[in-house]
Amino acid sequence: MSTANHCKVFLLAAGLGAFATLGAQAQGIDSTAKKVGNKTAEIAVKGASTVSQKVYKGKEGPHGETVYITKDDKKFIVDDKGKRVYLKPSQIHNKKD
Repeated sequence: MSTANHCKVFLLAAGLGAFATLGAQAQGIDSTAKKVGNKTAEIAVKGASTVSQKVYKGKEGPHGETVYITKDDKKFIVDDKGKRVYLKPSQIHNKKD
């Protein structure tokens, strides 16, 4: 192989490596953006729920979450994506001190 061909192969390999690296970084950015968006939604829903719903005092969800009560007397928690998760009575327990 001539020096010119070696240069072409090297440039092609370098270009493919750079392309793969940029793709991986873009995926990392998408993942981070999704995490930030989920956290923002979670905080917004929890804030709105605290204002507009009753907090079930002395009780907590399956993993220590704050439990809210709707006007229809349904109990729910807010998950890490900002969505309401309605609970069965067996999933609610007294707060641990």
